[in-house]
Amino acid sequence: MARSEPLPGLQLKKRHFNALDLSRLVAACAVLFWHYQHFFVPPVDYGYQVDRVALTPLYHPLRWLFDYGHVAVQYFWAVSGFVFAHVYLADRNARGRFWLARFARLWPLHLLTLLLVAVLQATYTGINGTAFIYHQQDMKHFLLSLPLAHYWGWQTNQSFNGPSWSLSTEILAYLAFWLLLPGLRRLPVLLALPVAAITLGAFFMGAPNKPVLTCTGFFFGGVATYGLVLRLRLGPVALLALSAVAVGLAFYAQLAFHSLDATTLAGTFAALFAMLAVDLADKRDLLKLGRQLGDASYGIYLWHFPLQLMLVLVIDATLHSRAIASQPAFLVFFVGLATLAGFASHRWFERPAQKAIQRLAGRVRPGKTAAA
Repeated sequence: MARSEPLPGLQLKKRHFNALDLSRLVAACAVLFWHYQHFFVPPVDYGYQVDRVALTPLYHPLRWLFDYGHVAVQYFWAVSGFVFAHVYLADRNARGRFWLARFARLWPLHLLTLLLVAVLQATYTGINGTAFIYHQQDMKHFLLSLPLAHYWGWQTNQSFNGPSWSLSTEILAYLAFWLLLPGLRRLPVLLALPVAAITLGAFFMGAPNKPVLTCTGFFFGGVATYGLVLRLRLGPVALLALSAVAVGLAFYAQLAFHSLDATTLAGTFAALFAMLAVDLADKRDLLKLGRQLGDASYGIYLWHFPLQLMLVLVIDATLHSRAIASQPAFLVFFVGLATLAGFASHRWFERPAQKAIQRLAGRVRPGKTAAA
């Protein structure tokens, strides 16, 4: 069924944000560097501290990635908010097809990697008497993981395919976006910005369930950014100026307060503004390859821990020492393997599964399957 005409005045003319897509690939790879330290965690319970300086290959030239790669998750959330605003604000039928689109895009790979990690963790635990990195490998956390509800506040800690915790929190941000969508169409900035400010303010004041608060805050910060660009018709120069201001705020937060959270907040939106400036300056779509590269980010993010666990099992069984992980060539191998897995996953699993779910839904409810 053909899409209806978009609602006027609610969508930027730019069809694809290729620099943003490319930045998603970079962000996914940044998380790989942060999690690389997992290779050096022996079979122990919680609390083991890895000496990244001594063990990690190329630590000094890539120190920022190894020490702060995890902050890329916040960037993912902000980009998601921006993209959702671009896709759904002008879509007359968005509320009717929103959840099918999210389910078809996210759940198949989540389920596959969840089941794979459950098998791999059972194998690792059988050999070592304890799980690898994420120790909550029980039925409660498995059942919570199935619907991506495993980081809503009921969990003991991260479990199974641990990185999927950020997807779980994002589901709640999606719910808030879906509920507020009619109001966001009328007041995209004046509604999204207070939601971001309130949730992030609650986080900084120490409210419970901090992951959900930060995710919602960054997500609606991305929505508010879209509203600002749309309503004020911000161009590349203005966005670069905003990026420079945000960079200054990031340095100030670090120097004055030594607050990684505040620095991450300012730095995230500095990066978002900069990428948007590049996209809006790219009138001739010269960065169109970025879209294809960005498609791999979800697969990289969900596949890297199962791959890491498989490699650890093989290394432990054959070499009986994980010293090989201290070699630069192994770092390149791991990042390359996870990246290739992301591209292969998108082409041969994620997209076919997404289309299959939409076709099946179309047979059950004709006319309700269009998805972004």
